[in-house]
Amino acid sequence: MTEARTVAFHTLGCKLNFSETSSLSRLMEKAGFEKKSFDSAADVYVINTCSVTENADKECRYLVRQIQRTSPQSFVVIAGCYAQLKPKEIAAIPGVDLVLGASEKFNIAAHIAQLVKGDPSRICSCDIEDVQQFHDAYSCDDRTRAFLKVQDGCDYNCSFCTIPLARGKSRSDSISHTLQNVRTLSARGIQETVLTGVNLGDFGFNSAMESGSGNIHSSGHISENQDSAIDAPSVPVKKKSANFFELVQALDRMTEMPRFRISSVEPNLLTNDIIDLVANSERFMPHFHIPLQSGSNRILGMMRRRYQRELYADRVARIKMLMPHAAVGADVIVGFPGESASNFQETVDFLHSIDVSYLHVFTYSERDNTAALEIKPAVPVSVRHERNRILRKLSFQKLQYFTAQQAGQTRKVLFERSRSRDMMEGFTDNYIKVLASYRADWVNRIVDWLL
Repeated sequence: MTEARTVAFHTLGCKLNFSETSSLSRLMEKAGFEKKSFDSAADVYVINTCSVTENADKECRYLVRQIQRTSPQSFVVIAGCYAQLKPKEIAAIPGVDLVLGASEKFNIAAHIAQLVKGDPSRICSCDIEDVQQFHDAYSCDDRTRAFLKVQDGCDYNCSFCTIPLARGKSRSDSISHTLQNVRTLSARGIQETVLTGVNLGDFGFNSAMESGSGNIHSSGHISENQDSAIDAPSVPVKKKSANFFELVQALDRMTEMPRFRISSVEPNLLTNDIIDLVANSERFMPHFHIPLQSGSNRILGMMRRRYQRELYADRVARIKMLMPHAAVGADVIVGFPGESASNFQETVDFLHSIDVSYLHVFTYSERDNTAALEIKPAVPVSVRHERNRILRKLSFQKLQYFTAQQAGQTRKVLFERSRSRDMMEGFTDNYIKVLASYRADWVNRIVDWLL
């Protein structure tokens, strides 16, 4: 495959996937590939997949067919969650050359070097139980904001979720290496870093050797006790080296990054210490995204969530007491099996009663190998879509109300690069989108803005 020297990437799914795609891109560039946009001709196309919803699966298959029509001689590589969950299914898609599971996606350059067009599809994967290492990743394609992966995997077993099957057990970067990555981003001119992970609040678990070694990062170096790790390659064990509060505390005190944003934290892991730190920090933005999933305790129990709605309301109330201006977002799933009309109404009423700023609404879709498949009765698809519509309307109303509350305030806006020379956009510290006439001197700058 020595002639292939251009590569294009497409990312499906979450901020975590975007951070990993950026790292995969840098690995390919180190191997001598030139990065191209996904809609241009390339020798290799890499699709980093999600499998949270059925639509993500469908979009992956659609993209492969599109590449087959426009660039039939190019190599197609599928990585990410969908690749780990259903490698044989993906390998059977006409045009797919390589499927990389969770353990092999960071060896992408070596695997691509072995491809020969016309050979059967190759699957490079392993059982998810064997995935132990943490691979750091960050995106920096946009100079103004970076997504920094500090945690991966999940030890929770929510009945609707395939992520533990796709990403494995919870594991994390070290605080010291995270600080190193943030300093690298600062040196590149990044103004805001978004901390990402699968279960971010569970930060601190590491797969370490019994001899006491530290994490093995994607760069290949061992962060602590390097010699003993090489001399004693014993079975990895889980060790809790720190917690998420200690991480944000270190980032707040020991870096020069102007802005940090926390992507999402489970309500049972969002402690008073974390909320209080954000309330008193100039670096951590007053913006929380807290998954709710349902406002019915009955449904939360069936989902195997680790909290009840009373705890969720308490977390939101504390945030708004300390930071009335803070944005609070919530994830909600509609149409979960067994969700009656009264259960859904509980969710609607609960969301009306708490001061959240916007919703991310997901329509439940059946996923293989999840416990939710055994819960009856299934909610008709038409009812699921109607409930989604109702909550999306509520989300619009919530956001309009929150934005109106901020009118007349001066907030700090980080303006981003723009493809247009007429308009530019940015986000306030509390996550309100702002549009402004284009000014070159405002790009990648934090500006006081009257709302």
